[in-house]
Amino acid sequence: MNLSSAAGRYQIFVVSDATGATGELVVRAALAQFQVTGVEIRRLSNIRTVDEVGRAVEVAQATNAIIVHTLVSEELRQMMLREGRERGVETIDLIGPLLLRLSDQLRVPPLMQPGLFRQLGQEYLQRIEAIEYTVKHDDGQHPLGLDRAEIVLVGISRTSKTPLSIYLAGKGWRVANIPVILNLPLPSRLMTIDQSRVVGLIVGVDRLVELRRARLERKQTPVAETYAAAEKVRAELAYSRSLFRKAGWPVIDMTSKSIEEAASELLVLIAAPEATQPDERKAAGVARKRRGRTSPHMKAMQREDSRRE
Repeated sequence: MNLSSAAGRYQIFVVSDATGATGELVVRAALAQFQVTGVEIRRLSNIRTVDEVGRAVEVAQATNAIIVHTLVSEELRQMMLREGRERGVETIDLIGPLLLRLSDQLRVPPLMQPGLFRQLGQEYLQRIEAIEYTVKHDDGQHPLGLDRAEIVLVGISRTSKTPLSIYLAGKGWRVANIPVILNLPLPSRLMTIDQSRVVGLIVGVDRLVELRRARLERKQTPVAETYAAAEKVRAELAYSRSLFRKAGWPVIDMTSKSIEEAASELLVLIAAPEATQPDERKAAGVARKRRGRTSPHMKAMQREDSRRE
């Protein structure tokens, strides 16, 4: 069939029940094998009824174009084939034969749901955005962005704040973590966000001393020897516990927990036990109540922090 239109250009219609991006990409990859110019690719997106298929074929006939389509519905694919034959329009089914062969090999039927690939792409992008946010807000960095955090972890050094944050970010959660430093107030911004998002982390004294000593052995830069001293560790833990208790934040003891176990417990604490994947994470986030409580103690800490700033 000659693709020449009235305007003297070749036309290919990419018909899709979603965006048509996949179909266009395949067509362009194929065209790269031909030394031709002047080929116009037009996307016809969100074609999901037999009437819309009929109109697409009618337009293609009027402009002397061919149709390349990625329709997952068997009904629409059959309709496209019939309409194309009746109107003398060449139709190329990119996805139908592949679905049939895969169904035979996998021994399961395809879902036949339009737009699933785009949804998967959005979930992937959501994960990437969550990881970028989490890395940027590690160890108390950029406190002005705390209001965008879905989870905030608070704890003294070596309580697994960063590993747990990164693990949760990989599940699609935006996580910030804030270090507790002995006798210093927490950032005032922390006290203005929804307090139901905040969770404290602790580790037993003996285990924490062991972790800090291991860090001292690996550390290239000088670190105070008291960093791994048992008395110093006890004082820091006592101070962090007092902050958590006064703020009313739930606490997770990381002493003998894996990161995966801690993540599951944390999601229960913030009333999202089912949230282990991005789509579930989103649903849980909508369902979760935004209590946003601010205790008198936290207000006092906020005023004190403001004076220091």
